[in-house]
Amino acid sequence: MTTPDHALRFTEQELSMLGKTADGLSAYMGKSVLAEIGMDDDAEWVIFAIPLGVDETPDEKATHVQMGGPGARFVGNRGGLDLDTEVYDCQYLWAIQITDDPEARFVRLDQNGDEFDYAMELAELLPFDLTEDALPDPDLELLEDLGDDDDQEDDLSAGQAGKPPSLH
Repeated sequence: MTTPDHALRFTEQELSMLGKTADGLSAYMGKSVLAEIGMDDDAEWVIFAIPLGVDETPDEKATHVQMGGPGARFVGNRGGLDLDTEVYDCQYLWAIQITDDPEARFVRLDQNGDEFDYAMELAELLPFDLTEDALPDPDLELLEDLGDDDDQEDDLSAGQAGKPPSLH
C-alpha cells in the first residue's frame, strides 16, 4: 500500500477558493452550482455541475453526472440539497484536476471532459478573481471624514469670530 502524495491534494486555501467559485457561479447563474471533490489515481479533482430539477428536461447535448451520496465531499454552498444521502442528476459544467506534471499543477477540463487549460496556480483557471485584498478600515475612514468636518467648522467659525449667532 502506497502513501498518497500530499502534493496531489488541494490545500485548505485552494478548497476555500473552489468553494467561493461554486458560490460565485451560483449567484452569477441564478441557480445552484455544486462543487464536488473526488479522487482518481491518488490525485484530487473538483467537478462543477448544476443539479437538475425533478421536472427539468435535461439537455441532450450536455454532459450529465451524478453528484452526492454517502461519502461525497463538497465545497461551497450546497444549494439547500441533502447531498450526504441523496444522489442528484446534474449538468456537468467543467472540472479541474491536480496533476503530477512539473509544468502544470492543475488542468482544467471542458464540458466534454477534454483538457483545455492548465496552470501552476489554481486562481489562473477560475472564472473570478478571488484575491483577498485588504478592505479599508471603516473606523479609520469615519475618523478621517469627521476630521474633514472639523476642519470645515473651524474655517466657518474663524470667519465669524466675535459675532453673536444670527437668526437671519
